[in-house]
Amino acid sequence: MSGDSKGAGADDSGSAEELKGPDLVRKALAEAKAASRAKGTAPRKSNVRSLRPKVVRDSLEPMRFGEAIQNLVAQKGWEDTTTKADVLANWDKVVGPEIADHCRPVSLEDGELVLVAESTAWATQLRLLTKTLLRRVQDHAGAGIASKVTVRGPSQPDWRKGKLRVQGRGPRDTYG
Repeated sequence: MSGDSKGAGADDSGSAEELKGPDLVRKALAEAKAASRAKGTAPRKSNVRSLRPKVVRDSLEPMRFGEAIQNLVAQKGWEDTTTKADVLANWDKVVGPEIADHCRPVSLEDGELVLVAESTAWATQLRLLTKTLLRRVQDHAGAGIASKVTVRGPSQPDWRKGKLRVQGRGPRDTYG
């Protein structure tokens, strides 16, 4: 028995001495895989494509300008900003031509839409229509874009010219 164990050990050490470096590692890996398959615990081949993001185009392929801009907006996270700009730019389509003829949007920041009416009468009318205006903006751009509408009346003309100011009633003084 002792002779048999020496003979078997000598054969194993002889084959181990023959394999060195990467060949030894490859052999050990192959043996481990075979043992794993025999036990039924071999790892399944995963679909590598499903784990990677789907690449639609090569970056050097030509694409339409609109597609390129949409990709840039998505990459930079500018969707919210472009949606707000769309509401301001297409105001007549959002609220209709009748209302758009008598007011203009000034800003849309932090969920507050600021409008300027052409007259105080229209400012009052728009204040009564704030819920309707808000619903139309949300239907056009989404629920998170605007949550409050502020209506301002028209600004008064500024008669002042230059840096210097004189106290008094203004231009009415000269008309007697």
